[in-house]
Amino acid sequence: MIEIRQIEPRMTYGIRHSVLRPHQTLEDCKHDTDHEDHAFHVGAYYQGKLVSIASFCMEKHPDFPVEKQYRLRAMATLEDFRMLGAGRLVVNYAEELIKEQGVNFLWCNGRTTVQEYYSKLGFKVHGKVFDYPPIGLHIVMFKYLDFIEADI
Repeated sequence: MIEIRQIEPRMTYGIRHSVLRPHQTLEDCKHDTDHEDHAFHVGAYYQGKLVSIASFCMEKHPDFPVEKQYRLRAMATLEDFRMLGAGRLVVNYAEELIKEQGVNFLWCNGRTTVQEYYSKLGFKVHGKVFDYPPIGLHIVMFKYLDFIEADI
């Protein structure tokens, strides 16, 4: 059984490093948004082990007319635990927390290698692929939470 709960920012760094930035330092895995007001972090535990994480911060993307927005950052699941649905549960849990704050819009800069995964979670593509050195190719993806989408 998978347990989902909010976690401290420092608890995300190991998975961020091993999955998302293995060729960089652990320090490179810390984001300036980790400790901002309204930022939160969610973790999935499988048999007591933290296996999936994601971070969320209130950040407005300039292309979207929605006043309040959350950004998903640094979502990662350990390779041996990827078919358990932990990532989906993390995002679903976070979406409920976001909606409780009266926010209905979530976006991310997703790696193109996981674009299909984000699409399965209900995210849509916005704009063109861009390079995010030194990590690689990304695409902006977004979703409206709990109401009919506006035209963008």
